Amino acid sequence: MSPPEFDPAAVAAATQRIVAGLPALEWITDGRVERLSQDFYWFSPVLKRQLEHLRAHAVARPKTEDEVRAVVAACAAARVPITVRGSGTGNYGQCMPLHGGVILDLSAYNRLLWCEGGVGRAQAGIRMMEMDRATQQVQDGPSGGLGWELRCVPSTFRSATLGGLYGGGFGGVGSINYGPLASTGNVLGVKAMTIEPEPRTVELRAPEALLLHHVYGTNGLVLELEVALAPAHAWLEAILGFDSFDAALDFADALAHAPGITKKSVTLLAAPIPDLLLAATPLLKGTMEPGMHAVFVLVAEHGEAGLLQLVSEHGGRVTHRKTAAEVKSSNRTIVEYTWNHTTLHAMKADKSLTYIQSGFEAGRHKAQARALRAHFGDEVLTHLEFIRTKEGAMTCSGLQLVRYSTDARLDEIMQIHRDHGVYIANPHVWVVEDGKQGQVNPDVVATKLRFDPLGLLNPGKLRGWAERDRIMADAAAGRVSLATLPRF
Repeated sequence: MSPPEFDPAAVAAATQRIVAGLPALEWITDGRVERLSQDFYWFSPVLKRQLEHLRAHAVARPKTEDEVRAVVAACAAARVPITVRGSGTGNYGQCMPLHGGVILDLSAYNRLLWCEGGVGRAQAGIRMMEMDRATQQVQDGPSGGLGWELRCVPSTFRSATLGGLYGGGFGGVGSINYGPLASTGNVLGVKAMTIEPEPRTVELRAPEALLLHHVYGTNGLVLELEVALAPAHAWLEAILGFDSFDAALDFADALAHAPGITKKSVTLLAAPIPDLLLAATPLLKGTMEPGMHAVFVLVAEHGEAGLLQLVSEHGGRVTHRKTAAEVKSSNRTIVEYTWNHTTLHAMKADKSLTYIQSGFEAGRHKAQARALRAHFGDEVLTHLEFIRTKEGAMTCSGLQLVRYSTDARLDEIMQIHRDHGVYIANPHVWVVEDGKQGQVNPDVVATKLRFDPLGLLNPGKLRGWAERDRIMADAAAGRVSLATLPRF
């Protein structure tokens, strides 16, 4: 698996020398390296077979920019691979080192730098829950209120880092209002460090900053992020039950589209997913009825009357309700049963399950969801998260549960979704472009040349890196226009 420039024995020896040469840093070289070399890749039976043996040689946990720079400089000088890690809550093997070397764990590099006027800036390792807690204390809006909160968080918000969401995530709770993280206006700027023997820092403003987004830390090391925030609300949590899939789908779509109801999340879990969740955790006992189709929602408390009106109009019922104060005092939230937490819990009840990720076409999303449910029956279980597209149209993203049989059938299932006009982001591959249907992005490759000219960041995950000479030749000949150019 290792190319000649990453001879395993040479990487191991060089990493040992780096650890010895930087004794003031926090290094992990014991059995914890195994855990810190992994993420939730095992959601995929394909990735589990391919990646479970991978390990780094050491983990560095820097606390300051100078410490980050020291590790980067030493690795660049010795040609040792670097894999950047936040909390490791991703699902694609994205922070697992294919060629050993150093894991750069940024979880201790975690300060909120400032928050003002609905914009916040923080170090990449900050946990999103901690950032929300801090920004909610800043009441500098025109009417005071409850402060500010992140526009988008994953279901793993307690442990996931801001840099991790930026580097490996897509969207999450809040995307129903603000779209995916890549939507114009969400990410305003990043500070990145070059991977060189004498590292430099560079500030990128949007839209150039998005060239480092969602590429698994393969083309740049992000130190700080500047993001737009949302006004914080007192969020009411509710689970609504429906006897038919069609009624649940129509309700979820109507709520998502309702302009007068302030909302943060609408999740449809079709039967039998609620039964799987009830079997997996006693914490949900009494919140759902066996056999029902469930819609999990977060709405502002002042929107409850409108919510109940829509529930009644669609023949649903409330099976669980908590005020914002009750959620806070219990320290439990239904958010942790949505997005890929749904997959995690369902797999506890049925270990044969895996999942796929999909994007439905706005305007056709309900028809597509109905057609696919009718086609697959109980082989593919419907889990839909309602979001806005980058352009602002309301649609849904799927995290469908699949009763896994073979790799070939898994590929067939994804292709059938494509045949219905549904986009697939394949979570059973570890190469960036394979997850995005094979498309090499020349701008991403050019950005890697600019920030990682030695090819040391998370090597082996970006197929376009092997095409860098052709891409730059095409740019020089005017056959392709690049948003960024390498600068050395």
